[in-house]
Amino acid sequence: MDKTDNKSLNLAELTDIKSLNLAELKEDIEALGEKKFRAAQIYDWLHKKLVTSFDEMTNLSAALRERLKERYELVCVHPVDVRTSKLDETKKFLFELNDGNVIESVWMKYNHGNSVCISSQVGCRMGCRFCASTIDGMVRNLRPSEMLEQVYRIQKLTGERVSNIVIMGSGEPLDNFDNLLRFLELISDENGLNISHRNITVSTCGLVDKIYELADKKLQITLALSLHASNDETRRTLMPIANKYTIKEELDACDYYYRMTGRRISFEYSLVSGVNDSEEIAYELAGLLKGRNCHVNLIPVNPVKERKFMRTNYDKIMKFKNILEKCSINATIRRELGMDIDGACGQLRRSYHESASNK
Repeated sequence: MDKTDNKSLNLAELTDIKSLNLAELKEDIEALGEKKFRAAQIYDWLHKKLVTSFDEMTNLSAALRERLKERYELVCVHPVDVRTSKLDETKKFLFELNDGNVIESVWMKYNHGNSVCISSQVGCRMGCRFCASTIDGMVRNLRPSEMLEQVYRIQKLTGERVSNIVIMGSGEPLDNFDNLLRFLELISDENGLNISHRNITVSTCGLVDKIYELADKKLQITLALSLHASNDETRRTLMPIANKYTIKEELDACDYYYRMTGRRISFEYSLVSGVNDSEEIAYELAGLLKGRNCHVNLIPVNPVKERKFMRTNYDKIMKFKNILEKCSINATIRRELGMDIDGACGQLRRSYHESASNK
């Protein structure tokens, strides 16, 4: 991998080639005195063949490959831990970035195809109290290339096509807005993996201004709002973002997103025992969402050892779901995957850091 190719170079002076779109790459390659078709060849190696080294680009001259190494950083992620669930074949990957930071990604097998859940930041600054990703705060945003690489490496390592992407791992995607947009452009490019926007879900804790901005782009991605409560008081106990935006403001933004895109909104709802899982709250939630073209994804909260929250028992989850459906709200219970491999966001990264600090 080109982790070693660039070791002696100052990476700050190199252009991140995998974050360039094809038009930008053509302009760059022409500036090097090469023909435009060379850019298309390079782009194909990067985004279809998913190579990790300029030396693998065998239809380029050795001289050109050396010039590319001098001008560009070829971002790759490197698996430092891969865990496979004995329960359902889910794979959790801990990837090391070029700067030594680590991030998590998850590969999940479904009847409709293979889904990958990727991270958008190293850590997270949103502070949701049931999530392990945010415990140590945010280190930095991921570049478009680093988001792409999670998908690319998993496809290469598993040998199976990725058909769906969920940006719901560590980080708040809308807090990394420009890089997210470039990732969406590149991953859906017909000259690359060509994954349809309709097969991509972006999850947000509720950055209202960014939801409006995303809606104005009129992309066909699915927006998933982490709601987790039926009233502002309860939501504030779970999510610091609720101190900035009310549920009404969140829902107004979601309504605008639906009007601009025609895409049904998904509401994520983590059920926490004794906090947001009562029958009364289920009816209150149904009242909030009545008349909206939406779907509620009920999530039995993953226990996180640093937090005191406990998951709701199955009977109570079913009762909550049945109340929503009785009130004509479409609801499903998320299939629990990877429970035996630190399945919750941030858990594997934290256990890795704890192991390293104990050595």
